[in-house]
Amino acid sequence: MKIGVISDTHIRSSAKLLPNIIFKAFDGVEMILHAGDILIDEVIIELETIAPVYAVAGNNDDYDMLYKYGTKRIIEVNGKRIGLTHGSSRGRTYLNAYDIFSRNNVDCVVYGHSHKPHNEMINGVLFFNPGSPTSKRFEPRYSLGLLYVDKDIRGEILYFD
Repeated sequence: MKIGVISDTHIRSSAKLLPNIIFKAFDGVEMILHAGDILIDEVIIELETIAPVYAVAGNNDDYDMLYKYGTKRIIEVNGKRIGLTHGSSRGRTYLNAYDIFSRNNVDCVVYGHSHKPHNEMINGVLFFNPGSPTSKRFEPRYSLGLLYVDKDIRGEILYFD
């Protein structure tokens, strides 16, 4: 199964919608994971035109988003358990994200917050941060990701300008 992964869209107005590259990159995905900092419902509505969306709220999302999406989800795909959260703190954000799922026996932790792409297998768990397609901060390029889940799980970061 091919899964689109996105985070930290930080879109505050429906006047500024998702970049077209997202629709091209996510063509053919069976679901989309959004790791928070969504800000407005229109982002999810747009992504749902591509595939079903599973999302969590981030630290910049309001209480309505927090109530609607929560801060932690586990999605089961082809026998693999994917933990989805936004993450917190600076530095080793992936460790904080892992702590949230340390008792849940997940195969993959998808997180955001840092805007730093990360695709690394550590002790049998894939840590995956797609970066941001709209707010690259200190990164040289915008990014988003794809997960491929079958008997194994692997990630791919897609970079663009």
